[in-house]
Amino acid sequence: MDGYRFEEDSIGKVAIPSDAIYGAQTQRAIENFPVSGLRMPAGFIKVLALIKCCAALANKELGLLDKEIADAIVASANEVAEGKWDDQFPVDVFQTGSGTSTNMNANEVIANRADQILGVETGSRKVHPNDHVNLCQSSNDVIPAAIHVCAVKGVKDVLLPGLAHLHAQLYRRASESGDIVKTGRTHLMDAVPLPLGREISGWAYQVSQCIGRTESCIPRLCRLALGGTAVGTGLNAHPDFAMRTIKALSEKTGLSFSEAENHFAAQASMDTVVELSGHLKSAAVALTKISDDLRWMNSGPVAGLSEIALPALQPGSSIMPGKVNPVICESVLMACAQVIGNDAAITICANLGNFELNTGMPLIAYNILQSIDILGNAARILADKAIAEFVVNVNHISELLSRNPMLMTALVPRIGYDKAALIVKRAFEEKKPIMEIAKEELNIPEEELARLLDPKKMV
Repeated sequence: MDGYRFEEDSIGKVAIPSDAIYGAQTQRAIENFPVSGLRMPAGFIKVLALIKCCAALANKELGLLDKEIADAIVASANEVAEGKWDDQFPVDVFQTGSGTSTNMNANEVIANRADQILGVETGSRKVHPNDHVNLCQSSNDVIPAAIHVCAVKGVKDVLLPGLAHLHAQLYRRASESGDIVKTGRTHLMDAVPLPLGREISGWAYQVSQCIGRTESCIPRLCRLALGGTAVGTGLNAHPDFAMRTIKALSEKTGLSFSEAENHFAAQASMDTVVELSGHLKSAAVALTKISDDLRWMNSGPVAGLSEIALPALQPGSSIMPGKVNPVICESVLMACAQVIGNDAAITICANLGNFELNTGMPLIAYNILQSIDILGNAARILADKAIAEFVVNVNHISELLSRNPMLMTALVPRIGYDKAALIVKRAFEEKKPIMEIAKEELNIPEEELARLLDPKKMV
């Protein structure tokens, strides 16, 4: 067959494209799982390669790998980690639940590239994908370890910086808006007044809580399943392999990882990732609330609330000239919906932990990493393109506030609930300011009435 070479695995011979450096098990996975076209994230492949690199270094130190072979694996794995061979990782996300196909994809690419580095024919197996690259490992401990490492990196590099930036912008806008008093709303209906700055401070506090929740589970994410091999007993792994590999991995990533306290739990469950996903869902709910409030406050410009004007970033309609939409808020809302959906899928997959192995790991990996990335990016974009530059329509806010019947709440201790309710009803029916009706209905001096109904004093 022109354009193909043959490799053999435990099942038999497999035809592989000549220009591919993956091997037989990867080719079988390509043929077995043509499900979605979705691939494992590039960041996950990078971390997988770093684990293989650190494993080779550990196995060389332990005298389990010949120096020439170990060095070739290290060089090859570093190339994979740098993204030079991303096109050689075609296995679909919806594959074997342990992620064995992706682990073997990495083992084969690294082994075959190592063969090339050593000057032998691709697939000759001077460097063997199982015996050398996968030495002291199993897919069952490597894949959960890679998920944890990727999650920690993503949280620290993307999510937490994005949330911290959003918090800083919200805190700044809250501080700037402290003197502006506006109509409060409950049930989307007018309520008693509050300062705009306090309203924004609520958003800022929500984000600070999201940061704290996420940070709280990082120590648990930093415990890795490496060393457990197939079922957690560590069969075929050197007793010092995990410790040395994790030490090298910590040095390469600049993060502090340690060996799992209980390998059986680390491989049979994805509990810590479920915990992280729950925190991401909470953050998505918080960003949904903030984004939805912003677009309500921006609604108009004539028939809506029009309390603020979000930046005009692009034309909003193909047919209505001059229309501008809250596109950043809408983008963030969709990102948050995806994170919430991802959490549901992660939860379902985490339930696939029968006995000694979870079998939903590839989708867990894909979803948790996507959630981290899109939530961190959405937070940053919301901060920069909505929060940072929205304009407060102060005059319009004041006008709306002056017509708010709920100002009458401040007089309830003086005149009673029932009398106050009658004044509110009349003001609403006659569409007149509450002050005007109150002057007519109450035997209270105008100066005192003005003081009692002053929104700034109420807050």
